[in-house]
Amino acid sequence: MSVGSCLVYSDVQKHDYEQLVREHATLVKRIAHHLIGRLPDSVQLDDLIQAGMIGLLEAARKYDGGKGASFETYAGIRIRGAMLDEIRKGDWAPRSVHRNSRRISEAIKQIESAKGRDAEDSEVAGFLGISQDEYHAILKDSAGCRLFSFEEVVEKSESGFDVFEDESPNPLDGIERESFQRQLADAIRHLPEREQLVLALYYDEELNLKEIGAVLGVSESRVSQLHSQAAHRLRARLGGWLS
Repeated sequence: MSVGSCLVYSDVQKHDYEQLVREHATLVKRIAHHLIGRLPDSVQLDDLIQAGMIGLLEAARKYDGGKGASFETYAGIRIRGAMLDEIRKGDWAPRSVHRNSRRISEAIKQIESAKGRDAEDSEVAGFLGISQDEYHAILKDSAGCRLFSFEEVVEKSESGFDVFEDESPNPLDGIERESFQRQLADAIRHLPEREQLVLALYYDEELNLKEIGAVLGVSESRVSQLHSQAAHRLRARLGGWLS
């Protein structure tokens, strides 16, 4: 290939890269606004957007259209992952929140193992030796906890075994990824109906907590509790993958 051809090829690559970034900058803002709704005030929207832009730039640099996924799908995973990394760095939650989050997941796991059905709020509260009001307060405190969130489960299922890297993936990684995705899908299908609906409205329909509350006829605080409880329930059922 001549020097002139190399320069033309390089210019084409640069144009494609810049176009991808320009066209998907709004995706960064959309994901940031979606996440910020259930994070504490200490997490700043601008910080999420900045982290997301870095994820978008990285996605534009590494994207290979020949691998089958659309750029928006691939970039969305990278952007969300970059924002989650930013949240983890600032680990805002006190140790008590992490400790209580682990206690809830363990309580749900033991109750459901013993009874063979979904653990109810009153049963989890009783197992922990606290009132239901105290239990709901803990769920609220842990709603955005970095220890576990549904986003992190999605991130692991879609990008934890990255098929877009330049190196050829280990065939066993693909098997592990598919197995995890199957178990995740099965775990979600077996959540209580209202928790399934909250996840579907939040992640598929991209409604915020207030909008979901209007659909379900409950308060925004109750939606946050349901979302947090679904996350703890999934953690309990997928503990082997998330440990």
